[in-house]
Amino acid sequence: MRSHKCLALTLILVVWSVSARERWSEKQAQEWSEKTPWLVGSNFTPSTAINQLEMWQADTFDAATIDRELGWAQGLGFNSMRVFLHHLPYEADPDGFLKRLDTFLEIADKHHIGVMFVLFDSCWDPNPHLGKQHEPVKGLHNSGWVQSPGAKDLRDPARRPVLEGYVKGVIGHFKNDARVQVWDIWNEPDNDNGSSYGPRNRNEEPKDKLQRTMELLPLAFEWARSADPSQPVTSGVWKGFQDHPYDAMEKLQLDQSDVTSFHGYDNLDVMKKRVAKLRELARPILCTEYMARPNGSHFDPILGYLKSEHIAAYNWGFVAGKTNTIYPWDSWQHPYDAEPKVWFHDIFRSAGTPYDQTEVDYIRRGTGK
Repeated sequence: MRSHKCLALTLILVVWSVSARERWSEKQAQEWSEKTPWLVGSNFTPSTAINQLEMWQADTFDAATIDRELGWAQGLGFNSMRVFLHHLPYEADPDGFLKRLDTFLEIADKHHIGVMFVLFDSCWDPNPHLGKQHEPVKGLHNSGWVQSPGAKDLRDPARRPVLEGYVKGVIGHFKNDARVQVWDIWNEPDNDNGSSYGPRNRNEEPKDKLQRTMELLPLAFEWARSADPSQPVTSGVWKGFQDHPYDAMEKLQLDQSDVTSFHGYDNLDVMKKRVAKLRELARPILCTEYMARPNGSHFDPILGYLKSEHIAAYNWGFVAGKTNTIYPWDSWQHPYDAEPKVWFHDIFRSAGTPYDQTEVDYIRRGTGK
């Protein structure tokens, strides 16, 4: 009897090892790139949502605004949007959450737009909670954005099955859905929010946050791959990696990613240095965040450069709204009393008029629209 049990267990393990895919080879990654058009779009949150929770909770999911604003994206020639999720709405109502994701994908597909979903994020408020979200703080960049997992869930090993169920549940449901183009497993996992919620201010970040995240990140990739997605998985490096050897977290991100992704909020010269270093990895490259006007990161010429290099391009921000990302990062030290003359992020005002018509014309030329 015992031998039969051992044989059954062995068969189960063999089946699991066959079905759970490994990291893509360089050849597999390049084959994906060759059959995928140049991906261009924005990081998208509807203007009526302050964060991922307000975007995805049932009582504030705003399909009408999403439809209207993705129509503007279609008008720019965008064919992809990077969109953040959160584990708490999934935990509260898995079926409802997946239905809302499907509704979002239906709306995006109607506008000929695919989606890169982001599962976890280490940026901004470490204390997320379900229910009504607070109103935006005047003049404060991302005053309501929340982390996933938050500090409490990050520190509690008993919550790992919840995080695992979320990753497997979401990716497993859409693993062969052509409307999903990429899975971004974790946004800026080594961001300590030092200029916002970190030790210089409210001291709400766990002191061992980096250690905890480094334990969870490889598990998150493992959970993702166990769902056997047909789409690539990735996590983007973002700090000044062009000027130093990759650190432990960056190596972990790059070694786990099927395709290479990164952020770049600097000028064209720095962007070129980042790309040159990442080219050494011999994998397709996606720039999942860029465009911060006061930093010298503009659509012109950076969008054109990324297109020339066949690097996917997702600027931060689309429609000015409750996220307050027209204001710069330093608003956490110096809140703004009025709209800045030069917007930090975003392309459109809430009524659909461009912040800068010249930028919109440039984007449309670049996308062929």
